[in-house]
Amino acid sequence: MSEIHFVDTTLRDGQQSLWALGMKTGAMLAIAEQMDQAGFESLEFFVSIMIKKYVREHKENPWIWMREGAKRFRRTRLRYHGGLRSSGSFEKLPGAVTKLLIERAISCGITLTRTSDSWNDFQSLQGEVDELRAMGMETIVNLIYSVSPRHSDDYYAQKTREAAAIRPYRICFKDVGGLLVPDRARTLIPVILQNAGDVPVEFHAHCNNGLAPLCYLEAVKIGIKTLHTAIPPLANGSSQPAVQTMVKNLRALGHAPVINGAALPPVEEYLTAVAKRKGLPLGKPLAYEHDQYLHQVPGGMISNLRHQLHLVAMEDKLQATLEEAARVRAEFGYPIMVTPLSQFVTTQAAINVIVGERYKEVTDQVIQYALGLWGKEAPAVMDPDVKDTILSRSRAKEYRGWVPPELSLEDVRSRFGGPSVSDEELILRVYAGPGPVKAMQAAGQPKPDLTANQPLISLIAELSKKKRFTHIAIGKGGLALSLGKRLANRAPM
Repeated sequence: MSEIHFVDTTLRDGQQSLWALGMKTGAMLAIAEQMDQAGFESLEFFVSIMIKKYVREHKENPWIWMREGAKRFRRTRLRYHGGLRSSGSFEKLPGAVTKLLIERAISCGITLTRTSDSWNDFQSLQGEVDELRAMGMETIVNLIYSVSPRHSDDYYAQKTREAAAIRPYRICFKDVGGLLVPDRARTLIPVILQNAGDVPVEFHAHCNNGLAPLCYLEAVKIGIKTLHTAIPPLANGSSQPAVQTMVKNLRALGHAPVINGAALPPVEEYLTAVAKRKGLPLGKPLAYEHDQYLHQVPGGMISNLRHQLHLVAMEDKLQATLEEAARVRAEFGYPIMVTPLSQFVTTQAAINVIVGERYKEVTDQVIQYALGLWGKEAPAVMDPDVKDTILSRSRAKEYRGWVPPELSLEDVRSRFGGPSVSDEELILRVYAGPGPVKAMQAAGQPKPDLTANQPLISLIAELSKKKRFTHIAIGKGGLALSLGKRLANRAPM
């Protein structure tokens, strides 16, 4: 039997994929210590895009989660997600700020990260991995899976060798779109393992087409020892496979999953209660859908896309947007659908659908893409007519020859409040904007959330909201509790 280890994605990729990062700080803090008992090899804990989400929409300070959450995980190694080049960002941010963010994460005890280059360009990652190591952060580099004529066995053999050559902590074979099928896993994963040399390889996949659990089992048979999983209800759907199901199947195949299974049910029970209380979806296994191979929109993007379309009352346009994304991706030269390239493709598709005319409006990032500012391959592989349409507008002339300014930390600080602004607040202002930060501060501290060990409190809170009841009595064993509401037109006795 071989030992199989698990990286938990519940609080990061799980909720990003299924809840658009909709779980508030209090809810995560309430269950952190229970999750720490599960025996995960490590746990995905933070990604930079959480800053904008938590500040702008939740009006919560993400540094509270970074500090207080890290204190609650005493046994589990926590993972940051991203690197020095804003790999989790839709925009190019000053390198001094992304470096400061990672320095602050390290100060909270987070010393492991996973990062990517959107084109699997590992030579460009060499300096970043070295700098992160010097800062005290070990790096896992993603080898991203995609389906196109260019992404052959030879391509992945060469890219794996390049990844191993920069000496990362590990290589993560990443199927962000849930595109891998078992037959392809049986032929491709041996190629990756053979070319990785002595660098360990782990496997991260999304369940968009329902096949990730089967691909995980095939990968373990071939020699993969570490799998990325999530805890229901934040598993399946567009998230990662459910850890409990994987454990059961691995044991049936004669393997030894390294996990404390008894610690998982309370987490699932609590998260399910959060979902029901907040109206958030429960992750469910998805059926195979061939159009996933056409648009290849990753799990987190589908959830966020649905959310953004809902905000403009066009949620019914989701399918049309996904179909348009397939056309845009082809015209963009079949880029790997991973951040930020997946955002460029999907956002442009959404604009085309909402405006009703293709490429009438384009984002600055799409112009930059066509000019090669987000990867030198892009201009060479784009449809020439689409590239000309994008670059024919006056805005494109402003970006010709443009190099993103590399601001110093002093320059950034002068733009966002001066020397009196703390490092942590400066980062919030850069990512989320000064106005939203001010609104967040006015909202006060995050509210605590009920835990799975407080069912009576939860019951009382919910019953007290029922306006049609004036008297509630609860009894169990030796406990008797009576609650009553005073009628507005009745004098007190």
